[in-house]
Amino acid sequence: MAAFDDSSLDRRTAILALSGAALTLIAATPAKAALWSSKVTTSPIGAHVVGNPAAKVRLVEYFSYTCHVCADFANLGSAPLKTQYIDRGLVLFEYRNLVRDPVDMTAALLARCGGPAAFARNHQAIFTAFDTWMAKVTKAADAQKTSWFEGTTAQRARKIAADTGLAALMRARGYTQAQLDAALDSEVAQAELTGMTNIGRRADRVGGTPTFFINGRNAEAVAWPALKSKLDLAIKGS
Repeated sequence: MAAFDDSSLDRRTAILALSGAALTLIAATPAKAALWSSKVTTSPIGAHVVGNPAAKVRLVEYFSYTCHVCADFANLGSAPLKTQYIDRGLVLFEYRNLVRDPVDMTAALLARCGGPAAFARNHQAIFTAFDTWMAKVTKAADAQKTSWFEGTTAQRARKIAADTGLAALMRARGYTQAQLDAALDSEVAQAELTGMTNIGRRADRVGGTPTFFINGRNAEAVAWPALKSKLDLAIKGS
């Protein structure tokens, strides 16, 4: 009869004990909290709102997709605004369109493809490619530009999206032409964008883009460094 091996039993006991401890540690480790930038809602006027609803600071931006200063802000300020302020729950950020022309309307409609959760990424992609598609706008023949002002809003937008490369940009992001057409044809979205623009011009007296409001007051800053300073003061309560 083989001798009983105490060392084998001891090893098995130790392994089981370690396994149990590991499982206890895993169970006790809390799941990583979702970043606040993942919380996206729409306001009653159709604007996209990102971040912590209880944030001390509410930042509103009126922007136009055909505005190069807005593009500069999106490309230089969006990342630090997101990581340093929105994700940390310090700032609730609201994107408001101030539509200036049919090209701007077209981009604004396309940015809404995929619903609220996709908006911020679409918004950033359109501004990242600003120089590319805006060059096509600038170089378009007079006859072509004239056609952008003819027909219904949807008819104009479909032509502009094709002529400027905005449709191609969105297809490269994975949207089908049917999805793009549905976004461009949406009378609800068209009405919301027009209404938002009217609120900006008439109620909030926005004279140009970008215009930022911090807790309801015009920040009087258009570049990220200046706006950052204003946000820091607001967070400190100054």
